Amino acid sequence: MSYLELAKDFQALQSQGQTMEAFEKYYADDCTIVEMPTGERREGKAAQRKAITDWFGSVEEMHGGGVKSIMADEEAGTTCCEVWFDVTFKGIGRMKMEEVGIQQWEGNQIKEERFYYNMPGQ
Repeated sequence: MSYLELAKDFQALQSQGQTMEAFEKYYADDCTIVEMPTGERREGKAAQRKAITDWFGSVEEMHGGGVKSIMADEEAGTTCCEVWFDVTFKGIGRMKMEEVGIQQWEGNQIKEERFYYNMPGQ
């Protein structure tokens, strides 16, 4: 599969409510995740699994979401996905979030991902 096809499958699984399945299938055990607005850095699949679980634990209700665009640089093994969520967080309220994830692939797995997104209240 091309990197574009891998990224599309990754996003399709998430769009079908299979976020953890997509995560287990596509993230490398030694992945690195960087949250660019905060600079938070997570090393390893276990740390990212916990972050995803915590994020979903903070959600009161999902109202919708989708993929705006997916791009790939096949030679560099890099993909970029622009997504949005309409979500109500516990104790915070409802907001629309927009996020860009840039994935660096090694083979069929995401080795590094950087997230760029709007911060709540900004």
